[in-house]
Amino acid sequence: MTVLDSPIPRFHLAMPVDDLAAARTFYGEVLGLEQGRSSDKWIDWNLHGHQFVTHLAAERPRQIHNPVDGHDVPVPHFGLILSVPEFRKLADRLRAADTSFVIEPYVRFEGQTGEQWTMFLLDPAGNALEFKAFTDDSQVFAV
Repeated sequence: MTVLDSPIPRFHLAMPVDDLAAARTFYGEVLGLEQGRSSDKWIDWNLHGHQFVTHLAAERPRQIHNPVDGHDVPVPHFGLILSVPEFRKLADRLRAADTSFVIEPYVRFEGQTGEQWTMFLLDPAGNALEFKAFTDDSQVFAV
């Protein structure tokens, strides 16, 4: 089955960036996303089958933080739920690129319902990203 055949709908997300060259380096080289169409104002990215677009924008909304498990979680944020091996591979890739984490990779709810790996980082424009992985994927929406 290809991404296009997936029964799960794919999302489209457009995010503001203040420097397309920095976005191209971060999303294309650091995260390793495949680049799609582009112009001098935007770049399409393949984010694991989802259409993610970085749009050149001079102004950014103010970011806030919420306290979660003793961490200041940036809001808004977006990201992907990966497998544990994919999560570890991405964490290693980000460390090798000397990425500064907002929240270093760690395990939340260890040994409990919803056990998950999580990490937060910012792209060059200050957009917050969270990548996570569940030890048991059936626990994604567990209460």
